[in-house]
Amino acid sequence: MNTEKGLDRRLLGRIIGYLMPYKHWVILAFCLVLLVSFLGPLRPWLIQIAIDNHIVPGELDGLVILMIALIGVLALEGALSYVNAYFTQWIGQQAIYDVRVRVFRHVQQQSLSFFDRTPIGRLITRTTSDVEALADVLSAGVVVIMGDMFKLLFIAAFMFSLNWVLALVTLCVMPFMLLVTLWFKRNVRGQYRETRKQVARLNSFMQEHVTGMQIVQLFGREQVEMNRFEKINDQHQIAQLKTVFFHSLFWPAVDIIASTAIGFVLWTGGVSALSGAITVGILIAFVQYCRQFFEPIRNLSEQFNTLQGAMAGAERIFDILDNDQSLPQVEKQIPQDRLEGEIVFDNVWFAYKNHDDGTPDWVLRGVSFKIRRGQDVAIVGATGSGKTTIISLLMRFYDIQKGRILLDGQDIRTFRLRYLRWRIGLVQQDVFLFSGSIARNIALDSSGITLDNVKQAAKAVGADKFIGQLPNGYDQDVRERGSSLSQGQRQLLSFARVLAHDPNILVLDEATSSIDTETEQMIQRALERTLEGRTSLVVAHRLSTIRYADTILVLHKGLLREHGTHDELVAAGGLYQTLYELQYREQEQLEIGGLVTGG
Repeated sequence: MNTEKGLDRRLLGRIIGYLMPYKHWVILAFCLVLLVSFLGPLRPWLIQIAIDNHIVPGELDGLVILMIALIGVLALEGALSYVNAYFTQWIGQQAIYDVRVRVFRHVQQQSLSFFDRTPIGRLITRTTSDVEALADVLSAGVVVIMGDMFKLLFIAAFMFSLNWVLALVTLCVMPFMLLVTLWFKRNVRGQYRETRKQVARLNSFMQEHVTGMQIVQLFGREQVEMNRFEKINDQHQIAQLKTVFFHSLFWPAVDIIASTAIGFVLWTGGVSALSGAITVGILIAFVQYCRQFFEPIRNLSEQFNTLQGAMAGAERIFDILDNDQSLPQVEKQIPQDRLEGEIVFDNVWFAYKNHDDGTPDWVLRGVSFKIRRGQDVAIVGATGSGKTTIISLLMRFYDIQKGRILLDGQDIRTFRLRYLRWRIGLVQQDVFLFSGSIARNIALDSSGITLDNVKQAAKAVGADKFIGQLPNGYDQDVRERGSSLSQGQRQLLSFARVLAHDPNILVLDEATSSIDTETEQMIQRALERTLEGRTSLVVAHRLSTIRYADTILVLHKGLLREHGTHDELVAAGGLYQTLYELQYREQEQLEIGGLVTGG
């Protein structure tokens, strides 16, 4: 139990830390709520004076002044409550904005290994609903809790000043209220945590299956996936209903305890009033104070519920923020305008994960090669040989475990990631397009890329032809993931995107595998002009892409087995010749046959 309380204080301290940039505004809001907390208990005291000093004895001379004071207190309390409610919400929304920005910035800075292990739906839940769970606490929770606590103190002070016996009668039910609250706290915290977990599962399932809906429908798995969804949805419903169960017991218990206290006050106070021990005004004031006393307790219980939800959300948010898998970066960028483009892999070892016994599951094993400036180098090998891994390491999506990767003689870890990836252009097989115009998807909102640059890049790869046929041209809106365009058109836009950013090194990861032969030939002609003076690294299966490379690197099970030109490797009769015989000769015959038929 102590550990749990300590955890609560730690989490609450971190949550409140987001209010520190607005501490002066928080202090002002606290002063306002403190004044409102005092004005509420002031009303029964004024009523008691009016009844005992003026109404009962028939002294009406000062009654008008008291009524004006009472109306003034009510009006001031209402006005300050409105100002304070708006003010605290403004503070909270500023803090929530900061939290959401920090979470998103943290997620953006993580290495790809982080995303390999973390479902996208879970990240979406963290940056949306989990952050929103903090909104009520940061908006009003802390200030309101403090205000309600002071309101309880003010009410208690007024009650004891009027009659200490009735004050003790009112407070005699507090041990029962404390027991009910502790029971509720012990049970509801775990349920809030379970509910947030089920929300994340639901979001992950929805994100994955909406993205993969084509496969679901293609293989007729609608009913199977519906059954899986119903199971997850049932678990979410059960978690929610358990939370509702504890709430359903807690609130009636609070009402019963509050009503019991009022009953004790009426009985004890009524007997005292009949005997003349207290006045009627004191009895009426105490009934009002008794109602007011349990109102902040109800509010505190509600804020406690909100706080529990915030704690569950905060645990998950801080779990993301504390799990930093970002790649280490240099403090200062090495001054350099452009890269020459020389690439060296020096005895590189890399593993994505470890075996069960803790030893690395090596994907690359001591790979070494050198690519000179301006060379066109191709990488071939069977699936799983490490081709794409080499590209990912060059882009520094992951860090290697052994060896070095050099650019122009400098370790790539001495470059800032933003500069490194700015100077290396990557075209992948799976093209991702954002919602927005075609021009925006090419320029990616880069300030140095004008519309003329976008058009020149599109023309260089032949994308201007299909763009010109669109109703809005370069302003044509691209739906999510580019679903309104064909695969070949998306691929052309990815080439245009890279060329518009004018990289020193161009990397193609099976970038033409989804393009027809005619389009590929058009891109090849454009690339011949574009690649002049640039280093290129190509991973491809098509013969037309790799046959005329300056050097071909042959990978097999993470080892660099052969390297040389196409003719040299075929003549050597090794692994490349086997791959060529199995994969490329048939493709070459099909391509030649197509050209002859077309002729």
